[in-house]
Amino acid sequence: MNFSIIRYILSSVLAFEGIFLLLPCAVGAIYGEREAFAYLFVAALSICFGFLGRVKKPKSKEIYSKGGLVTVSFSWILLSLVGAVPFVLTGEIPRYEDALFEVISGLTTTGASILNDVEAISRCTAFWRCFTHWIGGMGVLVLILAILPLSGSYNMHLMRAESPGPSVGKLVPKVRQTAMILYAIYGVITVVEIVALMIAGLPLFDAATLTFATVGTGGFGLLNSSIASYSLAIQIIFTVFMLLSSINFSVYYLILVRKAGEAFRFEEMRWFLAIVFGSALLITFNIKDGFDSLFMAFHTALFQVATVISTTGFATVDFNLWPEFSKSVLLFLMFVGACAGSTGGGFKVSRLMLLARSIKNEIICVAHPRTVKKVHMNGRMMSETVLKTVHVYLGAYVMILIVSVILISIDGFDLETNFSAVMATLNNIGPGFGKVGPTGNFSGFSVFSKVVLMFDMLAGRLELFPILALFHPGIWQIKYGWRSDREVSEQEA
Repeated sequence: MNFSIIRYILSSVLAFEGIFLLLPCAVGAIYGEREAFAYLFVAALSICFGFLGRVKKPKSKEIYSKGGLVTVSFSWILLSLVGAVPFVLTGEIPRYEDALFEVISGLTTTGASILNDVEAISRCTAFWRCFTHWIGGMGVLVLILAILPLSGSYNMHLMRAESPGPSVGKLVPKVRQTAMILYAIYGVITVVEIVALMIAGLPLFDAATLTFATVGTGGFGLLNSSIASYSLAIQIIFTVFMLLSSINFSVYYLILVRKAGEAFRFEEMRWFLAIVFGSALLITFNIKDGFDSLFMAFHTALFQVATVISTTGFATVDFNLWPEFSKSVLLFLMFVGACAGSTGGGFKVSRLMLLARSIKNEIICVAHPRTVKKVHMNGRMMSETVLKTVHVYLGAYVMILIVSVILISIDGFDLETNFSAVMATLNNIGPGFGKVGPTGNFSGFSVFSKVVLMFDMLAGRLELFPILALFHPGIWQIKYGWRSDREVSEQEA
């Protein structure tokens, strides 16, 4: 493992976080808030230590699969540990474990909060909470890859470890150019939503912070009522951009390069939209008696479907009070999640597609043993390696889910609360059911349970294996007669 490049990248991450922290500092200065000094202090230290760590250049900039997993995991842990400090220094979240829970929830775009009164915090803290969604939405290492020349073709290991989905590919031959394209698309969507919200009547601060939470599919808001207090037009804008941010960004790239036909033939997108509107219609007819018109029932249903499947976590109503059928549909959507290659979390629609087709093929093979069936997606045959990864991912997902529910049950909450809390954090959604529903929060859990849920949030955002790999002794082995990382990586390729 190339520890020098890992140190170099982690230092870059720390420096970037320091630069990011200057933004809430500027917001605090504009509004005359003393809390801005806390952000300035942490920003200054982060930038100093970050650049000091970059003084000694690594002899080799090559990074391989093991190094990619370790780098990505440590980057997100470092971002979280440092990003929580301003919350404590301002006194707005006095306990560090609560501050850490809040910032991990922000960076992983979960949106689960321990704050009882969001409206009581300063504007600079409100900005930082929402901006962490934007940082974590696309991934900080993808941003670094877009800006800094790192390690030639081997930086694909970093992107593969941080990006969501069963398989990660390049839009163009160079990884750096791919990262730049992704962030360009991300930035354009962000700017367009800010403008749209301002046209709809929101001031710049509100439009920007809520856009960060929407495009990053996070869910932190500025009001205790989440999105319920905003106008119908604003809610519709949120719905549209939550769905846009849930679609694989490769679709937008294909449209940009004038391959719209290929983009609209993207199977995962069609499955995603079918699930969204199908679920919205089912819920609409289940809850229509509680609304004045069928349109408002559909709008409410579609908004909640969009916020759950995109793993954003906004709310316009307390869906905890909905009929069990509607709640069951939402629970299913919590599991499904968004598309691969988007900012959304969850199991991913592409994995669901591959599992469904694998099951179908297995049934056909049982009936016709001599039949040879292959799984295809988007017109391409999926390799056995990809299918194996999906099956292993499902197994790991279920095991983490079960163990986490058992561990947090020591707090004595009901099964609905415990199960949905784990589902909401592991899938990076935010609100669940029961005591962690849209009108509740996670403050009632013990420190131990919060640690379990923090692990779930990080594991869910990083697709399980980068975090799980840290607990495997083999990841830390240094040569001693074994094959080098390069040899292993080249064989795997």
